Amino acid sequence: MNSGSNIASNVEEVRKRIAAAAERGGRKAEDVHIIAVTKTMGVDVIKEAVDAGVYDLGENRVQELMEKYDHIGGGCRWHLIGHLQTNKVKYIIDKVSLIHSVDSLELVQEIQKRAEKAGKVMDILIQVNVSGEESKFGISPEQVRDFLLGINGYKNIRVRGLMTVAPFAENPEEIRWVFRDLHKIFIDIKQERIDNIYMDYLSMGMSNDFEVAVEEGANMVRIGTAIFGRRNYT
Repeated sequence: MNSGSNIASNVEEVRKRIAAAAERGGRKAEDVHIIAVTKTMGVDVIKEAVDAGVYDLGENRVQELMEKYDHIGGGCRWHLIGHLQTNKVKYIIDKVSLIHSVDSLELVQEIQKRAEKAGKVMDILIQVNVSGEESKFGISPEQVRDFLLGINGYKNIRVRGLMTVAPFAENPEEIRWVFRDLHKIFIDIKQERIDNIYMDYLSMGMSNDFEVAVEEGANMVRIGTAIFGRRNYT
């Protein structure tokens, strides 16, 4: 992993790359939100990213989010970006700003139940498996519209957009079509103006491919390695 002293410069480099990609896509850099993926990272390291101005933090696992939540302090927005099991919703419903990985009616119903109990409206993204990989979670592109029409009546849930995880590719150009296809769905849904469905956020792109994702319309990118360095897994 990169030493902590590199984190601020890594954040600055990511911002520059986003700015260039946004310009190529005809957009402004400030329209793109960086979600720092804090998976396996310690609190001190995460705080260095926060000190560098990254206030949106993404966790893949509920347990890790809960372990870090109280130690990071206020001013940050937590995002649940990994697969979420229905029995874990209750633990994070009062802690996260946005759930990126909603992919089933069962999960929607559980979020609604827990959000209602907590007296809040939970912002969510629908995860779409654009590539069709069996190893990836998400609903199929063909199901998106009907899925949204089936859940737009839940009073304690607000759909804010779409998310996808692209296949890994050494050359991100090979997966550009994934981002392009989801952006098209995003625009199509936005134009329909479905009640309680807001296409505000398009969460796609990670350290290996975020520039292509931004060029194709992403306004949330989930960046781990490019900020924190390679993770040391045990």
